[in-house]
Amino acid sequence: MSKTPFGISFFDKVGCCSGYNTRARNITFKWLIFLLTFITYAAFHASRKPITVVKNVLNQNCTGKEPPPGVNASADPHWCDWAPFEGEDSNTLLGFLDSAYLCGYAFAMFFSGMLADRMDLRYFLSGGMALSAVFTALFGLAYVWEIHSLAYFLIIQIACGCVQASGWPGVVTVMGNWNGKGNRGLIFGIWNSHTSVGNILGSLMASAFVDTDWGLSFIVPAAFLAAVGLVDFLVLSPYPQDVGCDPPVQGPSSDESSAEGSSSQADLTDSKPPVPLESPVSEGGDDEGAVSFFAAIRIPGVLPFSVCLFFAKLVSYTFLYWLPRYLHSAAGYSPSQSANLSTLFDMGGIIGGILAGLANDWTGTPGIVCVILLIIAIPMMFVYQAVATVSHQLNMLLLVLVGLLVNGPYALITTAVSADLGTSLRGNAKALATVTAIIDGTGSVGAALGPLLAGVASSGDNWTGVFVILMCSDAIAIASLSWVLRHEVRAILRRRRERLADAAANERP
Repeated sequence: MSKTPFGISFFDKVGCCSGYNTRARNITFKWLIFLLTFITYAAFHASRKPITVVKNVLNQNCTGKEPPPGVNASADPHWCDWAPFEGEDSNTLLGFLDSAYLCGYAFAMFFSGMLADRMDLRYFLSGGMALSAVFTALFGLAYVWEIHSLAYFLIIQIACGCVQASGWPGVVTVMGNWNGKGNRGLIFGIWNSHTSVGNILGSLMASAFVDTDWGLSFIVPAAFLAAVGLVDFLVLSPYPQDVGCDPPVQGPSSDESSAEGSSSQADLTDSKPPVPLESPVSEGGDDEGAVSFFAAIRIPGVLPFSVCLFFAKLVSYTFLYWLPRYLHSAAGYSPSQSANLSTLFDMGGIIGGILAGLANDWTGTPGIVCVILLIIAIPMMFVYQAVATVSHQLNMLLLVLVGLLVNGPYALITTAVSADLGTSLRGNAKALATVTAIIDGTGSVGAALGPLLAGVASSGDNWTGVFVILMCSDAIAIASLSWVLRHEVRAILRRRRERLADAAANERP
């Protein structure tokens, strides 16, 4: 059973929340949880971003730089690079770093969700943040300790990926526990901008030190992550009941389930009821009523959206890890300039996540929303690769548009869709972390593959192959949602027939 956090108990004792009626307390704590989980995952992403910025100084063009005394620049053209990333195969080695982190993340994610469903989420999240901060700082300390071992960097990346897998199932489950279905698409669309905000913060923190001391590019975000983890330990309340608030209604009400814009997850499960729970849902944080991995994966819609996220996240994370490198090598921006310019992609992602959430609330068809955005993203990536290096203004505009189209489906699937599917077992929130981990874990396997393929395909700074991989991945993501599209279209047609039948019945004398 989860306990009331020390910070909340302290505020209640000193009377900070005295005089609140139940409704006011519900609203206050709901916004507090929104803010805490937002900052939490922004801090996670801020700590992941530095490697994308530091790549440009681990391997760079040393021409025109002043070598230190005793160094012959003509004999050693890579004198300013950081071993072991100084050779012609540097992009491949840097790709290994990305994939090492993401493989550890993907592997741990499948276990992380089941663990999150069975333990106190406050300890789960704050502990994961503390360990993540340690491993992020250890990467930056390689600069201080002058470590040049590829094995060291790979081990740190794998370990960091494993512990950071605690973040997503934890924050999504906490948000799901505090928010019923309602306008979940809009709420999660706004909330999911934490990913892009974190990327922007991480880019700005890393770019401030990358040209002078790249070790601080990791150490400063690690300190930020650790500080937020401490705040979570003191005040985060995973369950409304722990702080005297009313739990939300997780299942759709009778009015909602008959409405035009109700969640399409109800349509997906109408014909095939999900696996029944073996025990009731408890009001606290214990594992009573928790759902098994195999029961969660059999929920209709989980597999199609998982496969779609595999390819959508492959595209998104390739941009996340390689966009600053592309801007530096293909467009000639400096390491700090490319880091700052890449934040426009994340700004577009914020807009895309909100628009996708709004469209989902309005239509109740997340599959159709995702497919439309993915279809438009394919030609837009082709245009970006063709003309972005021609004009700085065009580059800025297209980065926002590509970020909107690439991150919109990714944001919708990992938030509102995961939450709806995770609570579709008779409104049981105990499946939420497991379903979230299955979907995001599958997506993370694609995220691990994308940067690795980009590192190999971009050898010799030839980026055409990278964009071909990204466009093909989006096409496969579209095809993977065919089952969902069929059910959503049938649901739309069924509702239309029911409306026409009702109208005809009302016209009869």
